[in-house]
Amino acid sequence: MQLKVLEQGIKVEFKNEDLLREALTHRSYLNEHPEWKTPHNERLEFLGDAVLELAVTEELYAQFPDLPEGQLTILRAALVNYQTLATVAAGLDLEDFILMSKGEKSDRSKAREAILANAIEAVIGAIYLDQGFEVSKNFIKKFVLVHLEEILETRSYKDAKSELQEIVQEKQKLTPVYQVLQESGPAHSKTFTVGVYFGDYLAGQGSGSSKQEAETAAARQALVKLMKKS
Repeated sequence: MQLKVLEQGIKVEFKNEDLLREALTHRSYLNEHPEWKTPHNERLEFLGDAVLELAVTEELYAQFPDLPEGQLTILRAALVNYQTLATVAAGLDLEDFILMSKGEKSDRSKAREAILANAIEAVIGAIYLDQGFEVSKNFIKKFVLVHLEEILETRSYKDAKSELQEIVQEKQKLTPVYQVLQESGPAHSKTFTVGVYFGDYLAGQGSGSSKQEAETAAARQALVKLMKKS
């Protein structure tokens, strides 16, 4: 594992390279290599997730003093979701350094993106333990927050259902529930109307040619209502 090459890429020189080695060890690798003494990266991922969220929250809070909490939450979700973090990992060629099983290496599904995203969080956790919060925040500014401008320009936020779930779970400790309210039209061309509920409260509804499309429309309406209340 050419850690020095990666350190040059991420602009961080580790005092304890064992931390970086741990951040790059996926659980699946240990199943095939029981002799490998380095722990897998899930504890560092847990820590890095918290550091990432704090750094992004701090930056958004300072950069957008007039935005309400609900909109700040949506922007943060767009920056720390697995798609964005997988993009960050790809830009750093992190996949070349992650130790994982042969099966995971050959997988090209969303599960692979999740592994890359989790590895970025683990690297952030490793940087935090090795260098402290300021160095971690500089890394996050350089490689994660740099995507903010593109997110704002393209409005490529997380899908409405994911955004809604994160906000409602955080603020109300509830999980949104979707229910089909109406089906109309012939079997080959149905229109579905779906409502999204927070407990017993109908928070939004929408229609579409599939249940998934109608659920997304309902989530968007609920998000708009939440933002207006913020």
